[in-house]
Amino acid sequence: MSLTDSQLLDQLLHRCVTEDASDLHLTPGLPPHLRLHGELNEIADAPTMTALQTQALAAELMRRMTGGEVCLETAIKARGSIDGAMTSSGEARFRFNIFRRQGEYAIALRRLEDRFRSLAELGIPDSLYAFCQMRDGLVVISGPTGAGKSTTLAALLDHVNRNRTGHIITIEDPIEYIHKRVRCVVNQRQVGLDAPSFNDALVASLRQDPDVVLVGEIRDLDTIRTAITAAETGHLVFTTLHAGDCVGSIERLVSVFPSDEQEGIRRQLSLVLRGVVAQHLLPGADGCSRVAATEVLMVTPAVSNLIATSKSSQIYSSIELGTGQGMQTLEQDLARLWATGRITENAAVAMARNVPVMRDRAAMLRRGGNGHRNGGAA
Repeated sequence: MSLTDSQLLDQLLHRCVTEDASDLHLTPGLPPHLRLHGELNEIADAPTMTALQTQALAAELMRRMTGGEVCLETAIKARGSIDGAMTSSGEARFRFNIFRRQGEYAIALRRLEDRFRSLAELGIPDSLYAFCQMRDGLVVISGPTGAGKSTTLAALLDHVNRNRTGHIITIEDPIEYIHKRVRCVVNQRQVGLDAPSFNDALVASLRQDPDVVLVGEIRDLDTIRTAITAAETGHLVFTTLHAGDCVGSIERLVSVFPSDEQEGIRRQLSLVLRGVVAQHLLPGADGCSRVAATEVLMVTPAVSNLIATSKSSQIYSSIELGTGQGMQTLEQDLARLWATGRITENAAVAMARNVPVMRDRAAMLRRGGNGHRNGGAA
């Protein structure tokens, strides 16, 4: 007996969960593929997907997300691809992207965590919880796609929800983690369904009496400008950005603006930016896990001055010397992970900006030192 579209989708999503895969890929002409521990592999006993099957599964995903029928062709033409999120019949939550390739539909699904994890469980420094107590300012979580930025933000927002009272507004595309009221009133808005754009939703949020605003991603000049304004006017703003390190994140924010505005934007950022976290996921030494490596920048008065005066290259030294304030360079964390056997030498070397410095610190840690030197940029 052939499976219905709904049954086939549930079967594939269940397979993703039971095999502990992070992603599921559905492409016409190929069997379904699962990403396990960072590696993409086909499901050996699954049949090849047809174009009609992937189109039907795309329609089923949209139906589950919206609660009604949606014209795929119209939605694709409007945005080029479709982002969404839904909960499977087995109560696992997935983020998905539907896109066209060579006239056919393909789907990429990312399995989301089924609960909020603590920073310690994620392998992220507990120093990040300090951001959750701040009353205003901008906090940026950066990293490449698939680095766990959304999961880290969810952990921080859950901490706010459990330890403060107030109004939290999230603006996401799509809504990934569902935050229920604990001590805060939480309103989650999805771009495309509840608001036409990130910036429109962010502008509107300033009239909705928020204490904390989460912007899923700042992608354009208007949204960055509004996020800075929100942080200036007494709101704590969390957001994500695609950048490889903390200094690169700051430069990315500034470079979006026309050259004649950049000096002023640096001054504004120096006043509102509270911290930047750059994170990457690396293959674990055990071969069956992924490990977070992070760089953490807390914006102290000294760092604020460096941002305002365009001396970004000196920020690395401030991070290196700021371990007592919860800061760390990527090299410091890579050295710790390698020295403690969490990642391999090859993984550490491939990610490090300054390999000799990273090797030196790892050697110091093995000898019982603290892995930090008294000066120099990483």
